Amino acid sequence: MEIMRIENLTKIYGSGENEVRALDGVSFSVEKGEFIAIIGPSGSGKSTLLHILGGVDRPTSGKVYMDGQDVYAQNEEQLAIFRRRNVGLVYQFYNLIPVLNVVENMTLPVLMDGRKVNEERLNELLETLSLTGRKNNLPNQLSGGQQQRVSIGRALMNAPAVVLADEPTGNLDSKNSQEIVELLKLSNRKYGQTLMVITHDESVALQADRIIAIEDGRIIRDERIRRA
Repeated sequence: MEIMRIENLTKIYGSGENEVRALDGVSFSVEKGEFIAIIGPSGSGKSTLLHILGGVDRPTSGKVYMDGQDVYAQNEEQLAIFRRRNVGLVYQFYNLIPVLNVVENMTLPVLMDGRKVNEERLNELLETLSLTGRKNNLPNQLSGGQQQRVSIGRALMNAPAVVLADEPTGNLDSKNSQEIVELLKLSNRKYGQTLMVITHDESVALQADRIIAIEDGRIIRDERIRRA
């Protein structure tokens, strides 16, 4: 079942001689529960694509549909609510609030939405992410791998339909990197969430169901991984 459809997506920054076409007519669809790896050289448009799919940045032209809804037909307030409730974002640099502990960082999107925290889900995520014993720690009291786990927990707290991760293992060693990938894959399987990950790591990309390669703002390859 299709959960997302992208039609002729274009993003242009600047104008005239300073114009940069970060995305140039990108189109593809995403099935519910897919794990997609997005690859390509630096400056190819990968992060721009993820930000637009996540409602963080508006396209210059083109359409993004999620569950049949035209995402950018919404006003800014509606878009903010959509983003909090439907999309989980995981970044390379964690983006945790330094003065908030693990639980406070993880539950921030729910509280910002004016909703009550689902304690059962919170405890399940803390256990799954091996953070139960660290729930009162501040970010500076955690290792890099633990901080990324908190970032993932925050992204999953609202039970989003789609999880978008931008180089989530970029600052981690190989052991922590594989653990983070396994946690994202577990979320993909356990909760049926659609997962899209930007990565430069071939070993991460090869664990996906599908690889989309982008270069100069265009899709140059879109293929499904065949497994024995």
